[in-house]
Amino acid sequence: MLSAEQLEMYRRMTNAERLVFTLRRIREEWKYLTHGTPQVVARRFELLRRQNDERNRNLRVALSQQSKAP
Repeated sequence: MLSAEQLEMYRRMTNAERLVFTLRRIREEWKYLTHGTPQVVARRFELLRRQNDERNRNLRVALSQQSKAP
């Protein structure tokens, strides 16, 4: 979870800066995601997929509610 200060810094970034930040974080964290037995790695990626699916579902609901508003 990001602190309020980190969120504010992220909000002030340009799209290009956000992309660079995201790609850097992926590169830094990849070794931790892929470390361990195949079963552990598979569980990590399944958890990430479930979390992403939930976020996408929430976004779709919010967007559909927003489009219905007068």
